[in-house]
Amino acid sequence: MIGSKLVEIEVPQKAMIVSHTDLNGVITYANDTFCLISGYSSSELVGKPHNILRHPDMPSSLFKNLWETVAEGKMWSGYVKNMTKDGGYYWVYAHVSRLFDKDGKPVGYKSLRQPVSKEKRNELEESYTRLKEIEEHKIKINTWIDADLIQKLTDGDSSLGTLNRRLREILG
Repeated sequence: MIGSKLVEIEVPQKAMIVSHTDLNGVITYANDTFCLISGYSSSELVGKPHNILRHPDMPSSLFKNLWETVAEGKMWSGYVKNMTKDGGYYWVYAHVSRLFDKDGKPVGYKSLRQPVSKEKRNELEESYTRLKEIEEHKIKINTWIDADLIQKLTDGDSSLGTLNRRLREILG
């Protein structure tokens, strides 16, 4: 294991992290580089959901977009901050696409991950922090709105379209 608590692990420039999952995101293959960088052994990874690596700083909307994109049969690419076994972290640029059996039936997903430059990592930290704050703000707004407030905001027309329009007017 390379990492240590709260320490950033820099993925070596020519490294390629590779993993395969089934259609539910459960890891079926992890290459040696993946194991070395993450701090997990292959036996600790295989059979586990890929999201055990998800760093809490990551905006959930990115993973929602990832799953929607690959479910449509398209390739997804994006920057991801992963967490190591001991609580450290590392940044990668990931390419996720479907895996098919010999008959052309989708059986899982393949993720190829490459290193990210220090400059890009710094930029991502800022933009992902802002996105995460926006997501958390939306959650707070959703839990704050109750039936009485909806009636007041929509002047009695509590249809979803009216409510959405009024919230956009208020929140910008």
